[in-house]
Amino acid sequence: MDPARTTRAGPVRRGVPRPGAPAPADPVREALVGPGTRPCTYHCGMSFLRRRSATPAGPDFDVLAMDPGDWPGNLGAGLLPAPDGTCQGVFLRYDLFGGRGPAMIIGNLPEGSQARDVAEGEVPFEVAQLLIALENHEEVTVTGTEDMPVMQGDNLMIVRRLKLSETRISCVQFDRSDNVLVTIAAWDRPITDDLYALLKPLPAELFQQG
Repeated sequence: MDPARTTRAGPVRRGVPRPGAPAPADPVREALVGPGTRPCTYHCGMSFLRRRSATPAGPDFDVLAMDPGDWPGNLGAGLLPAPDGTCQGVFLRYDLFGGRGPAMIIGNLPEGSQARDVAEGEVPFEVAQLLIALENHEEVTVTGTEDMPVMQGDNLMIVRRLKLSETRISCVQFDRSDNVLVTIAAWDRPITDDLYALLKPLPAELFQQG
């Protein structure tokens, strides 16, 4: 797989059912909001971006994530809009089947996205969203990073593994050749090389409004 086609998401209220179950007519009509706020539709305020309304048309990049057919639970997705209405990021949240809570969040943030701006020691946006979804109010910080090579098909990626003060969270990041930052945050499960083999580009058209 071409890493240039590979692509961060917080909590959403509506998910895509597991394979075989009927899908809602519009599974990606929910937008994500920042820490301390609740999920909302495109037309409500998004305090994280200091914007009162937002109607992003969708990303102009492909999104790297796991296909819903490869996951035995529910998938939710959301967009982050820029003030001009363009897409600043796409986030996918994977919940364990049976309502046992979120297991993983994969985010895709293009260059210039506000959600990429975090202070030193601060956790990525996806980790913050995972903690909110878990109703975990502990203060979590980044205690270190480690670079490691990972093969994805025939492509070699340099992945940054983040070490967190909350050891039950695993988090990795890597940059695509189109400058989209991919972040994977998982709860109570390690991120192994097998996961990278499941990542595939989901077309931007999937996230278009309307």
